[in-house]
Order: sequence, then structure tokens, then C-alpha cells
Amino acid sequence: MLESVLKTIYVIWYRELIRFFREKSQWAGMIMQPTLYLTFVGTGIASAMTFRQAPGGTPVDYMTFIYPGIIGMSVLFTSMFSGISIIWDREFGFLKEILVAPVPRWAISVGKALGIGTIVSFQGTILLILSPFAGLSLTLWTALKVLPICALVGFAIGLLGISIAGRMESMQGFQLISNFLTMPMFFLSGAMFPLHSAPQWLQVLMVIDPLTYGVDALRNAIYAGIPEAQAILQHSIAYDLSIVGLFSIVTAATGVTAFNRQG
Repeated sequence: MLESVLKTIYVIWYRELIRFFREKSQWAGMIMQPTLYLTFVGTGIASAMTFRQAPGGTPVDYMTFIYPGIIGMSVLFTSMFSGISIIWDREFGFLKEILVAPVPRWAISVGKALGIGTIVSFQGTILLILSPFAGLSLTLWTALKVLPICALVGFAIGLLGISIAGRMESMQGFQLISNFLTMPMFFLSGAMFPLHSAPQWLQVLMVIDPLTYGVDALRNAIYAGIPEAQAILQHSIAYDLSIVGLFSIVTAATGVTAFNRQG
């Protein structure tokens, strides 16, 4: 039984990677979107302002602040919208074939989410290569810390996208709900502005947003050991990852129920 479950997870994971590498347009979008944000949003605002992360704190360059947030944004958009593959699989009959297989439904959702997590790790690698454009010089050790975080956040949000797609009857419905969720999740994550500068009611929403902890974990990994950057960190990396891990458990449960509805 365990062998069949692991084989199912592997096959679904591998299929997600094959699908991704065959679609060149995804590669272009995956590279261009964060590059444009870094170039026009990050550079443009950074040239006009330097802010303090907290009252009396050390001045922080805006590009230093926003760079991990751009990685988080890319992981969010890629992993959430990858859930649309569920709808494609349903329309072309592949989903029905794998649902009748004598394996647990959760293995299917986990396999897909692991594929998404692997894909966003590739995306994270590209963004780390672009770090000099943000004025940063990152080490191999930094990359080894950042990429697993990208994979974990992508896995969790990928499960959320799978859960939504499993309940949608059309791609239009999925895109509508996904857009409704991704934009608030991005802007409330602290990727573009620090939590302390927001109004109190907005801070409450930012604390609830799971991506807040993913972005903060990326900042912890990228700026560990850099004293002047410590002011932009909200929590310890262990706390951030525990929240993201808890979120992945919740989204895994909702993803399984979405697959059960297909039966």
C-alpha cells in the first residue's frame, strides 16, 4: 500500500514538472513578472525614498525591504494559479482516470502540490540569480536556505489553489476566485510596506495572512547575520515556518475534501 501511494505521488509530481517544462510561456511569465516589479516598482520607489522600519530604527533601503517580497509574490502567483491544472485534467478526462485508482485521494493532491513546490524552487533560483539587480550579493548558503522556504510556501499555497480548483466548474470561476484571494494576500503580506506603518485594522489582516510569514521567513534567510537589516524582520524563522507548516496542513485537508467531491 505504501509503495503504491509513494508511486502515485511521484508520478503526479513528475507529470507536473513535465507539463511545466513543456510550456515555454510559463517560463517567460515566471521571469518577466518579478523582473518588472524589481526594475520599475522597486527601483522607482527606492530612488525616491528611504524609510525606517520602526520609530527610531536604522534607515533601510527600500530595495532591501522589497526584494524578499518580490520572491514571495512570485511564489504566490505561480503556486496559486497552478491549481488550474485540476480543471484541465477534469476536462480532458485525466482526473477521472486517477480518481478511480486504488490509492488515497490525498496522495493525488500531495503529488500535485509537491510538483508546484518544486517549480517555485526553480523560480526562486532565477530570482536569486537576479539579486545583483537589487544591489545584493547572496551566497550559496543563502540560496540553500531560501529555496526550501520557497518550496514550502509553494506547497502550502499550491494546496490552496488545488482546493479551490477542485470546487470550480470552469476556468473562469477559478480565475475569479484566485484573483480575489491573491491580490489581498500579496498586499497584506508586508511585501510592499512594513506592518508597523499600516493602520491597526490593516495590521490585523496582515497578521492573519499566511503569506506574511512566508515573506518574513525569506527575509530571515536572506538577511541573516546582517545587523542593519534585522530591523525589517518581524519574527524568528522558526516561528514563520511553523505558521506556514500549519497553513499547509489546513490546505491539505481542504484539498483532500475537494478531491472527494469529484468521486
